[in-house]
Amino acid sequence: MPNTTSGFEPGRPVVLRGGMVLPMTEGREVLDPADVLVTGETITAVGPDLQVPEGTAEIDASGGIVMPGMIDTHRHMWQTAMRGYGADWTLTQYFVWYYLEHGKRFRPDDIHAGNVLAALEAVDAGVTTVVDWSHGLQTLDHADAAVDALRSVPGRFVLAYGNIQAPPAEWTGTPEFRDFAGRLIGGDMLGFQLAFDVVGDPSFPERPAFEVARDLGAPVTTHAGVWGATSDEGIKQMHDHGFMTPETVYVHAASLSADSYHRIAATGGSISVSTESEQSAGQGYPPTWVLREHDIPVSLSMDTSVWWSGDLFSAMRTTLGADRCRMHLEAHNRGDTVTHCNLRADQVVEWATRGGARAIGRDDLGTLAPGKKADVVLIKNDDSPVSFPVLNPYGHVAFQAQRGDVHTVLVNGRVVKHDHRLVDVDLAAARREVEATVEYLRSSMGEQAWADGMNPDVPETKILDNPYTYTDYRSAQTRTR
Repeated sequence: MPNTTSGFEPGRPVVLRGGMVLPMTEGREVLDPADVLVTGETITAVGPDLQVPEGTAEIDASGGIVMPGMIDTHRHMWQTAMRGYGADWTLTQYFVWYYLEHGKRFRPDDIHAGNVLAALEAVDAGVTTVVDWSHGLQTLDHADAAVDALRSVPGRFVLAYGNIQAPPAEWTGTPEFRDFAGRLIGGDMLGFQLAFDVVGDPSFPERPAFEVARDLGAPVTTHAGVWGATSDEGIKQMHDHGFMTPETVYVHAASLSADSYHRIAATGGSISVSTESEQSAGQGYPPTWVLREHDIPVSLSMDTSVWWSGDLFSAMRTTLGADRCRMHLEAHNRGDTVTHCNLRADQVVEWATRGGARAIGRDDLGTLAPGKKADVVLIKNDDSPVSFPVLNPYGHVAFQAQRGDVHTVLVNGRVVKHDHRLVDVDLAAARREVEATVEYLRSSMGEQAWADGMNPDVPETKILDNPYTYTDYRSAQTRTR
């Protein structure tokens, strides 16, 4: 049965009392202890010992960290029903499976199942806003199913409409698509973007799709700098034709030239970094180290649960690790030693909150301040020895916390998770829906294709000749006695 929590009736104010508050307004500010008061859809006050209206519901945040809801700017939510299936894939194998072979099998019901599960796991992990990079929308029925799923879960979402089975100029060019987009543009809980890639064809076939986006006033999100797929030529075409805007989000951007980074920086765009994806699939080295040099705004994303985790704690952790590893490696190659880290814990927490808000054009999200939307997360786990001591709260969020430590989540002022459990959610129904999708895909593919897809061949590893073999070493020892 769904978990229902009394005491959080619609319209009743809520206050989180006595937590360590990370407002994410300026710098490394920490308010400790402090309260966060939510009235309706907005934050009305932040500070110590707040006076609250009579009848306000109180949540004990003492010993916990209160922060803005996290924002994932690039997640292929429709693929979540295949959770973990592609754990051993390369990017090439992903492309073959989804683009060429089996992605076209997904029915509207399967899009719905994946989106529901992805939306629930996002809210559960304190990710209150997700850009659904939905490039499996082969028909408008698929798109309607994606929207219905997102609206059924109490989170905040942006539908980034895409279709990997057809050229973007084709699927954006119909009156039906324009009508569909017009119903979503400007929405608060469900926004809209266009999601397509620029392949670098000299004829620039994506131009009509960019023109549709411009006519609609819809931002474009695009996989850029993906090794072997999207290159500097695509960036140059976008720039030369005037389609690079401050609203454009470039996903990965891990294998671009300095010239492309300069163009992105000059036109005000931002980059969604999916570190787990880039370091595992092969888009290129996770690029935060070079983005800092070009002063390009960053947001974080997790890409797809067909491979990786569905939370931003792992994104923050792996991003810090990859950035620092690059810095140490380059220093060692010069014969130097790094004595101070450039990328700090508070910066990745900012990228997971304010950075995401900036990327999607929502200055009312990503911070805890009066007048902002009440998307709030409490990290607190009194049953875990990892919950104390909290000495460096930004470091704790980035390196110590995980999804199981998310105690309470508010989205738009509504309590959607409390005491570590989702509220008013029927997980059993979501499970049945996903099981039906898995059974359909498995049976339609056949057992051999299903097994082959999950278990790609392992390349042979050549073992180097070792001059210090065990027997030679033992023989030498004997001769010296």
